[in-house]
Amino acid sequence: MKLDVEESRNDMYVSGKGEPVLLLHCSSSTNVQWRSLSDSLCGEFRVFAPDQWGCGESDPWSGEGPFTLSNEAAPLLHLIRQTGTSVHVVAHSYGGGVALHIARQHPQLLRSLTLIEPSAFHLLRDSSASDWALFDEIKDIAECLRNAVIQRDPKAGMMCFMDYWNGEGAWAAMPEKTQCKLLPRLDKAVLDFEALFYEPADLAAYAGLPHSTLILCGDKSPAPSRRIVEMLVSAMPNARLKPVVGANHMSPITHPDEVNRAIRSHLSRNRHSPTPRLAA
Repeated sequence: MKLDVEESRNDMYVSGKGEPVLLLHCSSSTNVQWRSLSDSLCGEFRVFAPDQWGCGESDPWSGEGPFTLSNEAAPLLHLIRQTGTSVHVVAHSYGGGVALHIARQHPQLLRSLTLIEPSAFHLLRDSSASDWALFDEIKDIAECLRNAVIQRDPKAGMMCFMDYWNGEGAWAAMPEKTQCKLLPRLDKAVLDFEALFYEPADLAAYAGLPHSTLILCGDKSPAPSRRIVEMLVSAMPNARLKPVVGANHMSPITHPDEVNRAIRSHLSRNRHSPTPRLAA
């Protein structure tokens, strides 16, 4: 059954007409992250911006066993298939890890990729000693969050999380209302890290992806993110890098005009292009 394009859902923002574009937000965010991009795309594209498990208006994940990127991807794959065609995917951070999972497992469902610092932390796990050090750095952040959940201190966990990705003092500078919205998402952020750490894929798994791919990266982002971008750009045959000068990991929020312009240009360039095929 195809998606009713007039359907109204609290956990998904839909706008525009044309080829479908799926927007995947970062960990602890919601589809609101994409509102300005959605507005700029709706003249050319049909935009779908869902809330992921445990974020915004979406239900918390309640399955059994370890949480994986397959669990996150399952409702997204259902959504893609409802459109009746392949889709362009734009994804940030954790959403980028989910997008890479979908591209690897179901390449025929994607038309193009735009990745903003995809958090494919598993790539750091099986590499050099310097990459292992970066993996340990991000594992320390995940451990901080996990300890905060155990100690029932969500403020400490979210402070650790937000200050790492946005810069020291970011959490304290947030309005109390914003902080209150973020606190319930700590449990899901812990699951996101675990899913990213244990994704069963190495760099070679992405080397054969045929999709036209734009990868954006802030030059002030944490070292693990910058290294992952470097690895993916070197491995993916149709990937090109767009640096965002002066930006950190949250460039879609801090530098929306530049980021949205680059995304819109990449999507327009790939509009009407056929679904890419894997090499035999």
